[in-house]
Amino acid sequence: MNDQSRVAALTLDGVERRYGRGDTTVEVLNGASLELSPGQSVALIAPSGAGKSTLLHLAGLLERPDAGEVRIGGAATSTMSDDKRTALRRTDIGFVYQFHHLLPEFSALENLVLPQMIAGLPRAQAAARARELLSYLGLAQRESHRPAELSGGEQQRVAIARAVANGPRVLLADEPTGNLDPKTADHVFGTLAALVRASGLAALVATHNMDLAARMDRRVTIRDGQVSEMA
Repeated sequence: MNDQSRVAALTLDGVERRYGRGDTTVEVLNGASLELSPGQSVALIAPSGAGKSTLLHLAGLLERPDAGEVRIGGAATSTMSDDKRTALRRTDIGFVYQFHHLLPEFSALENLVLPQMIAGLPRAQAAARARELLSYLGLAQRESHRPAELSGGEQQRVAIARAVANGPRVLLADEPTGNLDPKTADHVFGTLAALVRASGLAALVATHNMDLAARMDRRVTIRDGQVSEMA
């Protein structure tokens, strides 16, 4: 009998990515491989220009690799149509960025309800799920507030809630605490870690914060276009 919990949430298998610049070709990733299990948090630590954003874009199906394979929940994505990749990204992958990117004209609750409705969930069901998430993240009293009425930490917690509203397999975060002061960053990271443990999703978090990275299950870096484990 197949145990779905044993299927990797995210697999990058020998992915390559290169970009043309004039007459030259820049090789960013060269046979990079990485596997994340459900419920596992992995810190991605590498200097600027090493390929962190490219790796996240490939993992999030925002770009296609030049070679290799990206699997989400065991499903190969390289030969999927753009429509299928978009549908998979909408249901199975959540994104959190350094800036929250919340819709300014909508409340915290509405920012969570909209992506669920786009995915096909009835409004009442989406609102119930949104309220549950906001309450879990300590934002029950802030659901009617628009982003401008929230603190930086509250905005980012709403962004995290929005990223997991559709129950994804994989959460990808690019410097999610980069704009926050240390105390707020610690609180936001604690929220993120708690969600990963509670929901069983896999999280790949690009960060320069070594203190936060040390609290994650694994730490990886990019060297010479390949992913390697850190101590």
